[in-house]
Amino acid sequence: MRFDCITLFPEMFSAITGSGITRRALEQGRWQLQLWNPRDFSSDNYRTVDDRPYGGGPGMVMLAEPLEKAIAAAREGAPQAKVIYLSPQGEPLRQNMVKAMLQELMQQGVQDGGKAEAADEARLVLLCGRYEGVDERLIERCVDRQVSLGDFVISGGELAAMALIDAVVRQLPGVLNDAQSAEQDTFSDGLLECPQYTRPEQYAGSEVPAVLMSGHHANIVRWRLKQSLGRTAQRRPELLQQRGMNAMERGLLEEFLQEQAQDGKR
Repeated sequence: MRFDCITLFPEMFSAITGSGITRRALEQGRWQLQLWNPRDFSSDNYRTVDDRPYGGGPGMVMLAEPLEKAIAAAREGAPQAKVIYLSPQGEPLRQNMVKAMLQELMQQGVQDGGKAEAADEARLVLLCGRYEGVDERLIERCVDRQVSLGDFVISGGELAAMALIDAVVRQLPGVLNDAQSAEQDTFSDGLLECPQYTRPEQYAGSEVPAVLMSGHHANIVRWRLKQSLGRTAQRRPELLQQRGMNAMERGLLEEFLQEQAQDGKR
């Protein structure tokens, strides 16, 4: 699996190549990263990659030509590779989108009866915008999808690209030490994660919930699901509306809300 990132600031990507889970997975050969600087594809001696917007207005707009040349270089040998533009105008990045991207990437690299092709066949091109954005004609010609981290603006697409890479890489089989970690992450089941506790049993006058100390697996699973449902209802109710609940889950949520109400009266 390979990610090709088109960026004016390739040094920023040391954040995912130099530490943590992504660094370890990179060293294990689970994924690859190729960085492309549009300045290397500019057509003048000044390595120009931007210009003032037609119609006036503040800021600069990234030129289409050097970006298109960089995209072509990134897709060489893998013409089927999708191009994602990290943009505040894109669809919000969600866990189900991450899983779908991973599936699509893995399917790209598996052909001929399940035999893996060259690693660069499973490739995703990430376009990191800067300034006021990129020339719309480049988007129309080359971009397959636009993705956003959320309804806010950051200085460029690099942070968003790294977040997407991290989210995909941690889903790869064997990347996490615990095979269940990815399955139990927040949003993996459309819910926020339940509260987590570790040693000591008592801290600042607060104790670990007794059920987690009981060793009763079924009760622990039930408690964790109830907490996840309750937290999601309180903090991200729209997720529950999108996901829906079965009868058992509705009962657990009602139980959670009743317990919360009783605690509030004490």
